[in-house]
Amino acid sequence: MALALGSLTDGAKGALKGAWARLRSARASASTRPFAGFEWLIAGRYLRARRRGGGVSVVALFSVLGIAVGVATLIIVLSVMNGFRTELRSKIVGLNGHVFAAPIDKLFTDYVDLSERLEKVAGVRAVVPMVQGQAFASSPYGGSGVLVRGVREADLAKIPAVSSAIKSGSLEGFDDGTGLALGKRLADSLGLQAGDQVTLQTPKGASTPFGTAPRSKSYTVKAIFEIGVTDFDTTMAFMPLTEAQAFFNRDGDVSLIEIYLDDADTVGEMREPLEMAAERPVLLTDWRQTNRTFFGALEVERNVMFLILNLIVIVATLNIVSGLILLVRDKSSDIAILRTMGATPGTIMRVFLINGALIGIVGTVIGLIGGVLFTLNIKPIQRTLFPGAWDPTVRFLAEIPAEMNTTEVTIIVVTSILLSLAATLYPSWRAARLDPVQALRYG
Repeated sequence: MALALGSLTDGAKGALKGAWARLRSARASASTRPFAGFEWLIAGRYLRARRRGGGVSVVALFSVLGIAVGVATLIIVLSVMNGFRTELRSKIVGLNGHVFAAPIDKLFTDYVDLSERLEKVAGVRAVVPMVQGQAFASSPYGGSGVLVRGVREADLAKIPAVSSAIKSGSLEGFDDGTGLALGKRLADSLGLQAGDQVTLQTPKGASTPFGTAPRSKSYTVKAIFEIGVTDFDTTMAFMPLTEAQAFFNRDGDVSLIEIYLDDADTVGEMREPLEMAAERPVLLTDWRQTNRTFFGALEVERNVMFLILNLIVIVATLNIVSGLILLVRDKSSDIAILRTMGATPGTIMRVFLINGALIGIVGTVIGLIGGVLFTLNIKPIQRTLFPGAWDPTVRFLAEIPAEMNTTEVTIIVVTSILLSLAATLYPSWRAARLDPVQALRYG
């Protein structure tokens, strides 16, 4: 034992003497309290860099960094995917409505009364009857296919995705003339501004003895809006309802009625009240049916990304295993001396459990802080570091959205800490089983 003590540094001797004093005091009380102060003291000293144990400390440092990177990456990626889902849902569903009513046995010539009945249902925010059709828009500078929606001015004001996104012009007096509201990217592709003329053409024109003649008519660009979704801003155009009925040969009826709810997630329970309020056969579909494939793919991708990115945390916890095994080998003489001084296997095991737990908790906290700060500032970071990297024509949205979910962040933090603790079990068990005689002989 004296030979082994002589091989230790002065700092290690001081730590062991302090531990010996605490162990003697513990013996007087017949048992040692788990996770006592001297266990934390020894664990903390083992994590500090020493001339002999510098490599162990480097491994511990990289373990902390690995866990921090894994936790931060999980928080950032899942927040961005949540932001994508929320943003796409608010843009797509916010523009198209939550429930769509289509006629079954007869046309919607009674759309005014039907809309009033549907709007009285509790939980319905707005009801918008519309005529919808495809046309070709042209100007002296180009042409493009468009999806034309005919709505009343009062109903267009109920669609915030459009009414609150006017970039130029105005929707005032929309029902009075033959003005159109165009998406910004559509207007840019045609070289148009508010007040310019645009020509719409449709093959479904007037019926003649020789067949259906195409219809062409010029309109004034009354307003230009930007929803923020490339597909909508490139193809969408709104015109007054009465003008759309005449342009698409609708005899006083509408194509469909869109229903906006207070809560988009209540579409399932709203179907029966809406069918009863209609007082006539109607075909109801909702946003979940029309976008099932798209949002289903997003959910699958999100779950897969969570599992894949968890591998980063798992790899970092494997570094904890290797670091603690190296630490056990490096401190085998110290462990043997502690055992001969009265330390129990449980005490030795807890020392190394504390080591691994400290690495995991510190890494998790650093990753949590870094991930939250990055997520909260992701848009300024994007604009500063990658101003031209986000092309909305390719990626559907104009900016990177991010939305943190407290439950998901909690799951990430708890998972990281549990994995770190699990990684300490084998090295701690191995340290507790170390034979003091063999360690002193060969250590």
